[in-house]
Amino acid sequence: MSERAAPFYCPYCGDEDLRPSEQGHGAWECAACNRAFQLKFLGLLARGLQRGRDALDGLDGNGTEGKGI
Repeated sequence: MSERAAPFYCPYCGDEDLRPSEQGHGAWECAACNRAFQLKFLGLLARGLQRGRDALDGLDGNGTEGKGI
């Protein structure tokens, strides 16, 4: 089993000085802004597949071309 990827920057201040927190799996601490946060993967969205297909077809979410109608 592979390890999870670590965040590259703090979602609050954008700094890269992150350390794993002792609070548990997926918890991180930012030394720059002194905030703690937790990341959690919820799952894949089925609608993401539809949006990707529309983008390939040149359509917006309403099924029409999104080029200044």
